[in-house]
Amino acid sequence: MFGITPVKTGETCLAPGPSVAWWEVTARAKIPLSPGVSAPPTGFLTPLRAVEWLPAARVRQLEKFGIATVGDLLTHLPSRHEDRTRFDSFPREEGGAAVCVCGIVAKTASRWLGGGRKMFDALLREENGHALSGSLTCRWFNAHYVQKKIAVGQKLIVYGKPKRVGKQIVFDHPEFEEIEPEEEGQGTQETYETPHLQRIAPVHPATAGITPRDLRGWIFRLLKEVQGPFAEPLPAGLSRLPYLEALRAVHFPQSQEALAAARRELILGEFFLMQLCIASRRTENAARPGQAHCGPGRLMEAFHRQLPFPLTGAQSRSIAEIRRDLAAPRPMNRMLHGDVGSGKTVVALSAMLLAVEAGAQAALMAPTQILAEQHYLNFKRWLEPLGVRLALRTGSRKEANALPLFDGQAEDAAPQIVVGTHALLYGEEMERLGLAVIDEQHKFGVLQRAALLRGATAPDVLVMTATPIPRTLTMTLYGDLEVSTLDELPAGRGKIITAARDASKLPDAVAFIRKHLDAGRQAYVVYPLIDESATLEAKAAAAEFEKWQALFAPHRCELLHGRVPPEEKDAIMERFRKNESQVLIATTVIEVGIDVPNANIMLIENAERFGLAQLHQLRGRIGRGSHKSYCILIHAADTPEGLKKMETLEATANGFEIAEADLQLRGPGDLLGTAQSGLPPIKIGDLLADAGLMRLARKAALELFEADPELAAPENRHFRSLLEARAREATAAT
Repeated sequence: MFGITPVKTGETCLAPGPSVAWWEVTARAKIPLSPGVSAPPTGFLTPLRAVEWLPAARVRQLEKFGIATVGDLLTHLPSRHEDRTRFDSFPREEGGAAVCVCGIVAKTASRWLGGGRKMFDALLREENGHALSGSLTCRWFNAHYVQKKIAVGQKLIVYGKPKRVGKQIVFDHPEFEEIEPEEEGQGTQETYETPHLQRIAPVHPATAGITPRDLRGWIFRLLKEVQGPFAEPLPAGLSRLPYLEALRAVHFPQSQEALAAARRELILGEFFLMQLCIASRRTENAARPGQAHCGPGRLMEAFHRQLPFPLTGAQSRSIAEIRRDLAAPRPMNRMLHGDVGSGKTVVALSAMLLAVEAGAQAALMAPTQILAEQHYLNFKRWLEPLGVRLALRTGSRKEANALPLFDGQAEDAAPQIVVGTHALLYGEEMERLGLAVIDEQHKFGVLQRAALLRGATAPDVLVMTATPIPRTLTMTLYGDLEVSTLDELPAGRGKIITAARDASKLPDAVAFIRKHLDAGRQAYVVYPLIDESATLEAKAAAAEFEKWQALFAPHRCELLHGRVPPEEKDAIMERFRKNESQVLIATTVIEVGIDVPNANIMLIENAERFGLAQLHQLRGRIGRGSHKSYCILIHAADTPEGLKKMETLEATANGFEIAEADLQLRGPGDLLGTAQSGLPPIKIGDLLADAGLMRLARKAALELFEADPELAAPENRHFRSLLEARAREATAAT
């Protein structure tokens, strides 16, 4: 079998940005591969409706699948390949990887199972020379269409994972494909006349009404008919194969080596386009008009003197990096990342005070009202002794500035620092904005960040992310930013012991927590939901609150979640900080911004329902004092992924190691999350397995912009056309 990075049917691309592809721009611009080439009858932009041999009904089905042009179909890449020059032997035992076998249908049967369920069986016998040797049973449940397609005597290619049922080896719901009688004997390795047999055959993601066999046949024919003109997606020094040759080989390779070479070429093309966009952003940011926003540092130093702890070496280093950027006449574009509790907020406020001292305004934008309010309360405590004017602005787009809080200052006294949510994007512009700090950058995105930065002169920008970012992602999602890393924790942090336990151990956990409450400590109990759900099997904070009151009496419990009114929430948190309440029953509103050193225990219910990074964030609310702390993960994890999460959290409290494990578990698609990145889609590359190619693409893109910042050279103009087209689509999307 010849593997290739799987692409599931209907799967969202890694970073679904604007839909324009490089070949669309270059084909539209009619840039030939060599002088004098004219537009061919079948090109990448040719609508499938114009392909005469494709039935109209099938074209309509493809269009529903998002495939409307020849280029769309040819770049619909295989999810895997089957080596049909030979087939696997029929398995004799269950387990192991899925296999691809070829056999003859010896018997079929269907029967009702009760409850309206029907099962269809096909007994497949292995053809070995002129004899029939091994056998296996293929079965489908409630798949009536299968019964109509399979008959005794047919030869089938079947792909499935073997399991043992009694004495039989069974494939449940395997992929299958009939061998047409006229194909037998046709097509040798020398002629490759048939796309289906005697070759390494692609299996493409299919959809209702369209089979992988259909797609294979259509793509096989189109690859023979399609021509340019288009320019190559890679610079000459980076490419090893012409694009069309690589595309043919990734669909229909003649060897494993040919497939690997073609796959490398296409992955490098995708990565180079992504890095081209990133390099373009870096070049554009560097060219934007800006000005220095760095005071002498007296305010910042006064702030540092009132802190109850010394700065770590990593904090001092990061502040120095930011200070150099603020002092430069070009706009800063920097990311600050580090482990839970590493002190990002102190670094950010230090930068804001430098900007304020230079006569500019500073703004901090948080993704939620709760987090914005938490930042505001912390800033208020720190800034009042310094005489710095502070404001909070939150609200929806329609209610911009709905909650202006100026703490009794004169209404005409402009705030020097503003804390807010995305309402800052839509409220009145800050005329003297010199520094914009964006917290939890991954929840905003490039387009929203651009909206904050509108204006003739670009402010300095510092984005913060609550967890460490794996290096692979700093090259992609954050590739246009300079990076400062907080890789040290402040002294005096207590040790956190993490233990994962199944739900049956909850009474033991309750007794353990009571012991610590009796000793004067405090605790968090965290739930994934506020209220019970009819669709999710998970406990909810509000529904369980009375239970905890009874279990922990006479210790006081309070309930905190996102629907608690702001004034009441502030009062709840203030009582918890003062140890007037001992247990906080909460949802993930406590994920960031809560700092109560006396709280040394956290119990998380349904821990399997949280992401690995989110569990680490929650755990970071404890261990903030000198006491030994304990995180108890109550879970019903019965999947390999769920168990791996629990094991990882028990094994390490290092956020950088957890970030790498999270990337491995969830994949970069999940972590990049949405279309916010504005980067082109990845169909075949793997950010983890192909990290070396990403580094190569990044180096080439940066060198290209360094040598030709305007992309004005004839060989680079199609790259400029592509970036311009993507910029137009991104603007239209806003």
